[in-house]
Amino acid sequence: MIGTISEWFWWDRLWLPGNLTWADLKDGEGFVYARASHLYATVPFAIVFLVVRYLFERLLATPLAALLGITEKPRYKVEHNAVLEHYFSTKSKHPRQADVDGLCKKCSWSSRKVERWFRRRRNQDRPGVLKKFREVSWRLVFYLTAFVGGIIALYDKPWFYNLREMWNGYPRQSMLDSQYWYYIVEMSFYLSLVLRITFDVKRKDFKEQIIHHWATLTLLAFSWCGNYIRVGTLVMLIHDSSDILLESAKIFNYAKWEKTCNGIFVVFAAVFIITRLIIFPFWIIHCTWVYPPDYYPPFFGYYFFNFMLVILLMLHTFWAFLILRMVKMFLFGSLTKDERSDNEEDDEEDGETSVTEDNDRHVKVTNGCGAGGGANHH
Repeated sequence: MIGTISEWFWWDRLWLPGNLTWADLKDGEGFVYARASHLYATVPFAIVFLVVRYLFERLLATPLAALLGITEKPRYKVEHNAVLEHYFSTKSKHPRQADVDGLCKKCSWSSRKVERWFRRRRNQDRPGVLKKFREVSWRLVFYLTAFVGGIIALYDKPWFYNLREMWNGYPRQSMLDSQYWYYIVEMSFYLSLVLRITFDVKRKDFKEQIIHHWATLTLLAFSWCGNYIRVGTLVMLIHDSSDILLESAKIFNYAKWEKTCNGIFVVFAAVFIITRLIIFPFWIIHCTWVYPPDYYPPFFGYYFFNFMLVILLMLHTFWAFLILRMVKMFLFGSLTKDERSDNEEDDEEDGETSVTEDNDRHVKVTNGCGAGGGANHH
């Protein structure tokens, strides 16, 4: 049974064009081809990334945060209440006024006290600014390193300047050492993000992030096995370029360097639009959709690879909408929140005015630097 599934999965017609078979892509005569077994290395490397990240966040990111004056906002610990906790966990974190009135009767508490309890309980589940800073710092270091490494690996390659060269001799294109390490490092990093995703900061586009991570891993794995490596390296380079700016803007946002943050965010928005909505569809996807039929008849791999690229493009469009909306609000001075962030609510002392349920849903004024983070993870 397993053998039959494996034989079907690796059927030549799914992965290779024309009359080529896997026997035609055996190493020899100076050619070294990508193998699916090479990707096993991403698992231990992903674990290494997790260990390095743990050490980086505590030994480097935490002292850097202190140097920039980034500290956690004091939080009030909620009083234990079984009735409210059960409602919070099973029904809603934002009770309606009618529900608040019912809970008041069950607990013999005032409406204001119940509202305050829910507000503080919600804040307990929200990640602190220090946790966000650590994550952002780690991603910035990786994206910057990966982008520089990608430039070094590609600057002297002919297909970096002439996209038709990507298909010259395909699929009999020997794998280079620089391509191997570029792929393994990038895929290991994204795999480490998937392994950590339930523990990292969750934003409103959490589902889109999961789709993005798995689409990226699937695209990279398929391009590796189908020997679309030249295209894959360009896709990774394009994505890393804007992510550097986004993570930089977030760091300055957490440090409250508003002018620097705002300037970087505007540059990020421009670079994101240029790379993700112009270069990516009109250069990269055009290259993978229009040029290949000049070299071989379309086959399943050709359609599947382009389908995955279109999935990424759809995610880019979604994030671009959020980014442009924030830029608009930022330029016209009406930005009141990060479109993706679950920001901490203000907490009042007993003597201060109560916040109603509707006001509870509003967040304090921030700048536009936290947007578009899903685009982080390509």
